[in-house]
Amino acid sequence: MRSLETGTLLKAAPAREDWPQFRMGVFLAEIEARTGRSFADYEHAWRWSVDHLEEFWVAVWEHFEIITHTPYETVLKEQTMPGADWFPGATINYTEHIVRAVAARRDDVMVTSRSQTNGSTEWTGAQLLEEIGRIQQGLIRHGITAGDRVAGYLPNIPQTLAAYLATAALGAIWCSVPPEMGPKSVLDRISQLEPSLILAIDGYRWGNKDLSRADDLARIREQLPQTPVVLLPYLDQECEIPAGATAYADFTRDPGEIRCEPVPFSHPLTVLFSSGTTGKPKAIVHSHGGLLLEHSKALGLHSDLGPKDTAFWFTTTGWMVWTLGVSSLLTGAAIVLMDGDPNWPSPGGEWSQWAVAADTEATYLGTSSAYLAACAHAAMKPGASWDLSRLREIQCSGSPLSADVSGWVYDAVSPDLLLAPTSGGTDICAAFLGASPLTGVSAGEMSCRPLGVAVESWDPEGRPLHGAAGELVATKPMPSMPVFFWGDEDQERYRDSYFGAYEGIWRHGDWLIETERGTWVISGRSDATLNRGGVRLGTAEFYAVLDGLAQVNDSMVLHFEDPDGGMGRLVLLIEPQDGADRVELETLLRRALRTELSPRHLPDNVVFVPSVPRNPSGKRLEIPLKRVIQGAVLGDVLDPGVLVKPGDLEETVRIITEAIAA
Repeated sequence: MRSLETGTLLKAAPAREDWPQFRMGVFLAEIEARTGRSFADYEHAWRWSVDHLEEFWVAVWEHFEIITHTPYETVLKEQTMPGADWFPGATINYTEHIVRAVAARRDDVMVTSRSQTNGSTEWTGAQLLEEIGRIQQGLIRHGITAGDRVAGYLPNIPQTLAAYLATAALGAIWCSVPPEMGPKSVLDRISQLEPSLILAIDGYRWGNKDLSRADDLARIREQLPQTPVVLLPYLDQECEIPAGATAYADFTRDPGEIRCEPVPFSHPLTVLFSSGTTGKPKAIVHSHGGLLLEHSKALGLHSDLGPKDTAFWFTTTGWMVWTLGVSSLLTGAAIVLMDGDPNWPSPGGEWSQWAVAADTEATYLGTSSAYLAACAHAAMKPGASWDLSRLREIQCSGSPLSADVSGWVYDAVSPDLLLAPTSGGTDICAAFLGASPLTGVSAGEMSCRPLGVAVESWDPEGRPLHGAAGELVATKPMPSMPVFFWGDEDQERYRDSYFGAYEGIWRHGDWLIETERGTWVISGRSDATLNRGGVRLGTAEFYAVLDGLAQVNDSMVLHFEDPDGGMGRLVLLIEPQDGADRVELETLLRRALRTELSPRHLPDNVVFVPSVPRNPSGKRLEIPLKRVIQGAVLGDVLDPGVLVKPGDLEETVRIITEAIAA
């Protein structure tokens, strides 16, 4: 992997005359024709979209032909945050739009599943619609109506997709938790919602390990004794159905036409849960209209998805990317679902994300930055190992993508694709920053602010910053901002989460830099910033250097403050590659940090650990780990159930504690 300067141009923006090749270009041409405007470049179009927010979202509504059963009275009743009221009066249904798109491709394969538990499955559009109808009949027999909550303890398989859409069609509210979560993690989430029904599996296979969920499901049922359960045999097709539960085959026995209940724009569609790494998970409620409109724009314009595409999003059902990936169907694209360990039997094996993308002829891959970094460090050459000729775009998120890894994608995967590093969150189920087909790609940077998203970098006094790290803020509302947190009756937790720093302005909690090129860099979480003797150091600065080092599998930076105001203790955690000489590696690390950053970035301790705590989205969990080391109770501030490698956590904590005590 070659070393690249941040900001190195990897792919130039298309010429202005080439815009009509892209759906975004067609959309902007429609606006130009209607308004008499002319957009010189993407930034010009973006500026119009946020300065004329209501006009922009009406254009999105009309372009994607939103089905409304009663018309909206106005676009945005109030622009206040929180409390923006979008499209009041309109009644719509999210599922209805997916049904429309899928019905147009009834005979085409629309869902391809690759599962280490039950193999490969392909559903045509007609099969997906039939399954949605059957599940809906089961929901109706169980008395599910608009506003009821349905929880899925399910993996990323076609039945989960169909259950979500069937639930939403009725106006009921969906939530899902992945089966790798233990019972405490599951209950911390779904018990907040008092679900009317749980759909679950008996177990699953991860690599070559069979993992039963029978005991975990029994514990969940003990705590929610009044909640009916439907069991889908997955690991063992002949498994015994627990007493009092309903077999999935019986639940789906009756076919039926899909009924889509019109609901208000702001009616709850799904509940996404925060990671739970800093306390009880927030139950973030997203609306039918918010996700329908935002995802139509994001996927139909920014991702340029359409009926000729196959989108493969590698995700668990507990990550917001799963919800976003389902919305690929809105554009007429087919989707690929994968359930299993992408590193089994080896990172370059038949279950790698690259192998699945090649096998399914995916044109679009949604993955994590951490996965790309791991492949780069392993010196993989996916473009040579698999036929990825149809792959035209890779979107990555979860953590910043370093310049070196960005370059590796173009060197080792394809020089022709669009690389789209993106930053957003569960909070908005969308992006604050990302890419577009009309902008270029620069190493280690995000190319643009999405249309209609008024993002800036602010100093503590609320002044915009350029060239320096400031708070990532959204100065105007987005349709996909949460309608509320479940159980947060007075919205106190909602306000504290986003609006405590600047009145009426969304503060997301990331340090953001606008570069001189008009590109964007996340330099770390503002609540994880290191303060070394009064100088702020962003964690992403460290990771940009460390992620490019060949002998480093993963890394994390922790800073323990000095109560007397001194420099404090800076601790660097390193997961080394097998066989690495740790003495030589520490010397290399210190030299790289001093040379590439500054002497102030040199750690007091370099600690080698079995793994770095990350959640399934690839997010490093610096703050929760730091609090555990400082004496907080493990289960209170860091739930092992949300970690990729929970078995390593206690050993990691022990090693760090001993190192800083020495």
